[in-house]
Amino acid sequence: MFQRILRVVCMGVSLVGASVALAQQSVPTPADVYGELFEQVQLNAVYPDSKSFVDALPNRPPEQVLSEYRELRKQPGFDLKKFVAERFSTPPNVASDFRTVAGQDVRQHIDALWKVLERKPEDQRPHTSRLALPHRYVVPGGRFNEIYYWDSYFTMQGLEESGRHDLTLDMIANFGVLIDNYGHIPNGNRSYFLSRSQPPFFGAMIELAAVKEGDAIYKKYLPQLVREYQFWMDGVSSLKRDSAHRRVVKLPDGAVLNRYYDDRNSPREEAYKEDLATAKLAGPGAPEIYRNLRAAAESGWDFSSRWFAGKTLATIHTIDLIPPDLNSLLYRLELTIAKGCELNADPSCAKEMKGAAQARKAAMTRYLWNQQAGAFTDYDWRAKKLNAQVTAATVYPLYFEIATKEQGKAVAATVRSSLLRPHGLATTSLATGEQWDEPNGWAPLQWLAIQGLKNYGEDQLAATIAQRWVGKNLQVFKATGKLVEKYDVDGDKAGGGGEYPLQDGFGWTNGVLRKLLTLYPKLAQ
Repeated sequence: MFQRILRVVCMGVSLVGASVALAQQSVPTPADVYGELFEQVQLNAVYPDSKSFVDALPNRPPEQVLSEYRELRKQPGFDLKKFVAERFSTPPNVASDFRTVAGQDVRQHIDALWKVLERKPEDQRPHTSRLALPHRYVVPGGRFNEIYYWDSYFTMQGLEESGRHDLTLDMIANFGVLIDNYGHIPNGNRSYFLSRSQPPFFGAMIELAAVKEGDAIYKKYLPQLVREYQFWMDGVSSLKRDSAHRRVVKLPDGAVLNRYYDDRNSPREEAYKEDLATAKLAGPGAPEIYRNLRAAAESGWDFSSRWFAGKTLATIHTIDLIPPDLNSLLYRLELTIAKGCELNADPSCAKEMKGAAQARKAAMTRYLWNQQAGAFTDYDWRAKKLNAQVTAATVYPLYFEIATKEQGKAVAATVRSSLLRPHGLATTSLATGEQWDEPNGWAPLQWLAIQGLKNYGEDQLAATIAQRWVGKNLQVFKATGKLVEKYDVDGDKAGGGGEYPLQDGFGWTNGVLRKLLTLYPKLAQ
């Protein structure tokens, strides 16, 4: 089915399997470029943040830098830190110096901040890991000075409210270019991100833009929507039951669902030293530890107890799990493609894609609905059991209207009893020190929960989450003049935990807050 749709929609232009892998491999990463210099810089923590070196700007051609390193390192007293400092500029910490004007309304602050976070094609520098893009885009802020896939959907929510529809369209166009060039949308526009994607919100972005653009945008991006889908479904046609290939899992009854994955099984270059330390703790019995770490990064939840087989990061087993969030997104992508096919006068394609969506919905009900928990939870396809842990991922089937009315009501009750906190929705109910666990709350999950609950008539609970979350955002904003990446929904602090310090900026926080203040204007008072 998938190859037929690809042929029809893309008029014979194919970017599949091996060619996609070749496209990824043809772009050298910092580890490829700098070899043993990369390894020594990361292992010796020349920069406090491992991401700094892979994003650094060399002041001379990389081959010259490496040649000089190989020669100079032989000399007595060689100083690696000094060598690197003389040849590289560290990337800026985006928006760290941006402060609100005294007495400025937070909406005005956000509208002004978009310009600080905006990047233009002419900003591209040579010899960096950043993949050039032909249109403008918004970066999250802080250490994140590139476009991020799933962040952008929530950023767009605010751009639309700020009257920046033009920037929404530019970002969508960039994602289309990434699909054309690499066969998928990578985690972000960095060479070291090409082996993985992020939660596939491209179809949802098209729907968001269609509010103003109309149906023409579905036809315009139909080839890219199909290629995006093919990336996530690669290998399904030859997959045997009770087995997996890349991001696809075929279950014992023949049902097909998806998992997060990464095409590389090596330490993440932007967290090289950290991943080696985790692998050491995991021991030799965890041969795919790096792929599991990378797969969690593809999920956007890096890191969370939801991916652990035990109590620590060293027990991570992401690729064993079938998540409700990813499969909800792919359900909506299938329907988005179906609509594009209808508009393209291809009823056969539309029928097949609607059928795929309904089959996925049925499989999600069979495998991911946890009646005892009253929530959608991750399914361990190797162990053949549902995970008991309730996480905020349970709101995705409500946002994309997959849940039945009864399931929606049950999820609302579970959210109220298990995840609702004084300042918004908790990500999980376990405190592990990982950033996608208690006590952190995240803007994208608040938005998905609020709109998802509204879809099922749970307006009061949605309003409660909105009131608590917006209140927390404004509390920190009034105290610091900043909007940050995540928030402590239990206490008085901003968020914390994870591999790096709290970042400000911050794209998706700005976007969701701007949207919520339109839906609930009294919360700004």
